Amino acid sequence: MSSVPQSKEALIQAIETIFPKLMADYRSIPAHLARERGVEGNIKGTQISVCDTVAYLIGWGKLVLKWHRLTAQGQPVDFPETGYQWNQLGLLATHFHQQYNDWPYGALLTELEHTVHEILALIAGLSNQDLYETPWYQQWTLGRMIQFNTSSPMKNMRTKVRRFKKANGL
Repeated sequence: MSSVPQSKEALIQAIETIFPKLMADYRSIPAHLARERGVEGNIKGTQISVCDTVAYLIGWGKLVLKWHRLTAQGQPVDFPETGYQWNQLGLLATHFHQQYNDWPYGALLTELEHTVHEILALIAGLSNQDLYETPWYQQWTLGRMIQFNTSSPMKNMRTKVRRFKKANGL
């Protein structure tokens, strides 16, 4: 399988392949360690918690859903998010961490699962043409924008979370 999905089926497969593995890793981390810093952050030289990695994935997933909802309603979209430019993704990541800072670990995992299921339902309801044969944002297709913000960061976070687990003897 190509590392970059080129079709609706490949996009679904990419998410459905990485997500259960990531969730298994998250579930193997005890809640008392989930807020400890020790995961490489999105801003060079920073350390974040496992909970922050979950918040990051929820944040981007919800943005994808928001972008699609606004576009479908004919509303303008502030990419990547209102108040943030593409060159401020580290700040946006920090915003996501803060947004979910008070959530218990289990609730974060449930929210991530819900968000991913919403994204998979969105993909299922779209045609391959909607996803990969029509420019959606600048030169990017909707399928590529979804992949940039789901399966790709899931793989990246899984690598970081597995390093954290190893460092903590899990």
